[in-house]
Amino acid sequence: MAKGLGKGINALFPGEDLDLDQLEQVEQILIIDIKPNPFQPRKIFDEEALKELSESIKEHGVLQPIILRKKGSKFEIVVGERRYRASQLANLEAIPAVIRELNDQQMMELAILENLQREDLTAIEEAEAYQNLLEHLNLTQEQLAFRLGKSRPHIANHIRLLSLPQVVRDAISDGIFSMGHGKALLGLKKKKNIPLIMQKSIKENLNVRQLEALVQRLNENVPRETKKVQKDIFTKEKESELRELFGTPVSIVKNKDKGKIEIEFYSDDDLERILQLLED
Repeated sequence: MAKGLGKGINALFPGEDLDLDQLEQVEQILIIDIKPNPFQPRKIFDEEALKELSESIKEHGVLQPIILRKKGSKFEIVVGERRYRASQLANLEAIPAVIRELNDQQMMELAILENLQREDLTAIEEAEAYQNLLEHLNLTQEQLAFRLGKSRPHIANHIRLLSLPQVVRDAISDGIFSMGHGKALLGLKKKKNIPLIMQKSIKENLNVRQLEALVQRLNENVPRETKKVQKDIFTKEKESELRELFGTPVSIVKNKDKGKIEIEFYSDDDLERILQLLED
């Protein structure tokens, strides 16, 4: 995952300081009165890391207050769910917290942005976070990329992972399959075969390049009378760069001093995504 978040959280909320204000009152809130954030984008918490944080809390206490909002007679976590979970493991009765008045949309946005800044999300969780921000903040991918200090292809390539079958998304989230492997499978023309090719890739321990080559072979439909032209290193390098940029198979066909670039797409949404990249 790319480092940094450009202008960070405040870029999404111009004029609003979302860091802890030194003047804000820190209260001790009972653990039993706190509920997890219903908009938490992170589904997987590293148990070993939580245990380590728990031991640190036992020795030093919770050094930074978590942020909560009032919800009826209880409180919901806005920021700081790791500290909350680790405090539970440490058997604390209460935890230092700052209470904020926030609506559901602000809750979701802050939870997503905190995790993006901490780089705690899997590739699929990150993709879902970007998608949620695009929908709830009504931003374009270009606007979101600028505000988060990330590249447009980075945002687009993550979101494209959400079009993969659930079994593949689960494998990426579980660390069985990498994001690069998932991107390679997106190029497969026969989408129904994606889960089968994923299993083959895992079984044969294919790296990303090997999987890309397999996908390309499966996609090939060259007439028998057509001869395959050997491409030079420069052309292959440019094809690789374009594949990375557009996140889809790209072919450069040269004939003496002219030629053409073929960019594959697999749906109207995919075509729109590529056209937006070309406009940037």
